[in-house]
Amino acid sequence: MYPKSILNKPVLKRKFLRSPGFFLIALFCALLFTGENPITPGRAAASQSQPPQIPVPSADGTVVYESELVSVDASHTDEGYVMVRYMGKNPKVKLQLEITGGQTYTYLLSKDQIYEVFPFSSGDGIYSLRVYEQIKDDSYILIFTEELTVTLQNEFLPFLYPNQYVSFTPDSLAASISEQLCADTRSDAEAVGILYRYVCRNISYDMEKAAQAAYGYLPDVDEILTSGKGICFDYAAVLTAMLRSRGIPAKLETGYVGDAFHAWVSVYSEEAGRPGDAVRLREKSWNLLDPTLASHSGSAGANAYIGDGSHYTVKYSY
Repeated sequence: MYPKSILNKPVLKRKFLRSPGFFLIALFCALLFTGENPITPGRAAASQSQPPQIPVPSADGTVVYESELVSVDASHTDEGYVMVRYMGKNPKVKLQLEITGGQTYTYLLSKDQIYEVFPFSSGDGIYSLRVYEQIKDDSYILIFTEELTVTLQNEFLPFLYPNQYVSFTPDSLAASISEQLCADTRSDAEAVGILYRYVCRNISYDMEKAAQAAYGYLPDVDEILTSGKGICFDYAAVLTAMLRSRGIPAKLETGYVGDAFHAWVSVYSEEAGRPGDAVRLREKSWNLLDPTLASHSGSAGANAYIGDGSHYTVKYSY
C-alpha cells in the first residue's frame, strides 16, 4: 500500500484562486474498446476575412492539485477540460473522470510525464477524478483522488478543444488542410460538407491495423492524413479535429451500431443545410456523421443508413 501522503498530498496552488461490409468494419473497431478567450461555435462563416481561432489548452498553474506521482491542473475547468500528468514509473496507469450520478470515463495516462488534456464530456457538475496504478493484470491501486466542480462558460467548449483522443494544434496538418479547404466557405454547413467529403475520399480502411490495434490505442491525426489509412476510430478523430480547427463543435463518439462497437462523429450546426450529397444538417442540432461508413458505402448509402440515428447507441463522447 502507498502511504496516505502519496494518495493526496494537496500541494494546492491557488491564485484567487446495414451494409454487411460496414458491420465487418465495425466489428474490427471493437478491438480498441473492451483561456481567457474561450472559443465559441460558428466561426467558419468568418473564414473569408479571418481564420477561426484554434483553441490551445493551457496548464497555467492557477489551480493545481498535486502528489508525488500526479499533477492535476484545473485552471480552465470552465472551458471544458482538465490537464493531468503522471510522474511515476508504473507502465500502466488509469485515469477516471466520473460525474456525480452519471457516467464514468476511463483513460490510460502517458508514461512521458507530460500534461494530457481530458474533456468534461458530461457538462456541468461535480466530477470525481481518480488515478490508479496497475498492481498486476486487472488489479489496480488508487494513488490520487480529487473532486472538481465544473461550471462551463458554454456547453460546446468540451467539444472545441483538443484532447487525448482528438489531438491537434494550430501547426497540425489537420488544421492546415482544413484552412485551405475552407478558405472561401460562407457557412459552417458548407465547411462541414467539404471536410466530411475530404475525409471520406482520402482515407481508406486499414484491415491490418484493425487486426493489430490494442486497447489504449490513440489516433495520430496527422499520421493518418499522411498515410491515407485508418480504422473507424481514426476516421472519427481526423474529422473531429478538422471540424474543431474551424471552430465547429464536434464530438468523437463511440458506442454500438447493432451489436458492433464503432466510432463516429456528431457535429453541431446552427443552420440547416445540405451542402452537397455528403450530409444533411438540422438547425441548432447535433448531427450524426459516419465517415467510415460513407467511405465504404458512399455518401448516399451512409445517409440512408444513418437516417434518424436510431441504429446508433452512444456510449461515450470525447
